[in-house]
Amino acid sequence: MAESIVKANEGDMIQITNGDYKGKKGKVLIVRENSVIVELGRNVERDEPIKTVINHKNYKQI
Repeated sequence: MAESIVKANEGDMIQITNGDYKGKKGKVLIVRENSVIVELGRNVERDEPIKTVINHKNYKQI
């Protein structure tokens, strides 16, 4: 049986539970079939967002 994974929706806040950004919180920008694109903050020097892609099983909604 496959596990039931709860997917976040656009605009939800999540906390990353695994990987390089473990413990970081961010806002979901785009939801894909197997992952979400998350904005973690802004790069002050370049004035651009810091984004990453996280698999659905590697985050929890907060």
